[in-house]
Amino acid sequence: MARPASPIRRSPTAPKGRAAARLQQATAPEAPSERLQKALATAGLGSRREMEEWIAEGRVQVNGEAATLGMKVGPRDVVKVSGRRVYLRFEDTRRTRILIYHKSEGEIVSRDDPKGRATVFDALPKLRGAKWISIGRLDYNTDGLMIFTTSGELANQLMHPRFEVEREYAVRILGELSDEQIQQLLDGVELDDGPAHLQSCFRAGGEGANRWYRVIIKEGRKREVRRIFEHLGFTVSRLTRIRFGPIALPPQLKRGQKTELDDDLVARVLEWAGMAPTPRRQTRGVPDKHTRKPRIR
Repeated sequence: MARPASPIRRSPTAPKGRAAARLQQATAPEAPSERLQKALATAGLGSRREMEEWIAEGRVQVNGEAATLGMKVGPRDVVKVSGRRVYLRFEDTRRTRILIYHKSEGEIVSRDDPKGRATVFDALPKLRGAKWISIGRLDYNTDGLMIFTTSGELANQLMHPRFEVEREYAVRILGELSDEQIQQLLDGVELDDGPAHLQSCFRAGGEGANRWYRVIIKEGRKREVRRIFEHLGFTVSRLTRIRFGPIALPPQLKRGQKTELDDDLVARVLEWAGMAPTPRRQTRGVPDKHTRKPRIR
């Protein structure tokens, strides 16, 4: 009886020695590579825009040479920033983390302050091989939702003006807006740095001389909400950010508390931003206290 043919066939002329090594090198998959500014941002050094500025300033070197905007790097390249080597993470190893924090009034959004004031970064957990990047800022007298991530790409997607990501605030003013004044804020006012307008403005109650409003804006210029109201002669006595893009501030998250989004919520945020999912962690983060999951739109 004839022996059945084997499902695995061996080539009678399989290359050996150096020929086999050359063939393996020729057919091996290419190492992952991506643009330098994106790789630096993904490593958590800052936003992509900041990385582009560092490259233009000559602070970045690749394999001993000054880096240029748009150049690509891979795992075999030696990258240094201000003389110190940076170990980049590529698609097969990096994992996006997102943390939300309820900022209090009297905190600044900066890593260092010559005046020694409290910063939001003081409250964040330490990271190894990455850095927390703040998505947007809040001024010294504003409280509410702050979002931090290890992904410079995600930070860029949420902050860059061209994406027009919504920011929602609760605003308390001294006095009350008329219907005509609300319409004026929606139509737009002229500020020192250009025109500005609210996407929406709704009354939200209030007592005595103070009135609350819920407003949405799609820009992140310095003190923009306050300046819009001041343009009409109103003083903002309280300003709280309650939503940024798809992430809303959980009502049960008190000032000074933080919570990290789990893998499912991170995946939903990345999908919302049009980004591919990243590797998942084996264990999930634990909030400061027992809180419900943040709401993702």
